[in-house]
Amino acid sequence: MGEEAIEGGCNCGKVRYTLESPPLAVAVCHCTRCRRQSGSAFSVNLVMKARHVRIEGELSAYDDPETDSGQPVKREFCGSCGSPIRSTPSAQPALVAIKAGTLDDPARFAPGLHLYTCSALPWADIPEALPRFERGPTA
Repeated sequence: MGEEAIEGGCNCGKVRYTLESPPLAVAVCHCTRCRRQSGSAFSVNLVMKARHVRIEGELSAYDDPETDSGQPVKREFCGSCGSPIRSTPSAQPALVAIKAGTLDDPARFAPGLHLYTCSALPWADIPEALPRFERGPTA
């Protein structure tokens, strides 16, 4: 890879991953389902080509049919501790979202855009300088 490894994992350590390239984007998603999965006001995701993500350990999965986009999303998490790790949209299976909070160094990548701002909580601060999309970037 030539640069410092990008690694992360779950709370209990049973799932670890390595990202073999920098992310294509770092997106803050305000959609209802990402909020619920993260347990927070939004989810910060590293958008990656699926082939550049190496996971060690066993992930459990939930196929989420009720997304704001209307397209199912496979949400993967550690079956032992429940940490969310990866989401794969059925409409774009070559891309995955890695949950930035699971990085060993989450400060390394700052958000570059905001998605589903139509669902953002009224008190969520979205910087004016960053691109924002009411839905997904292609909507």
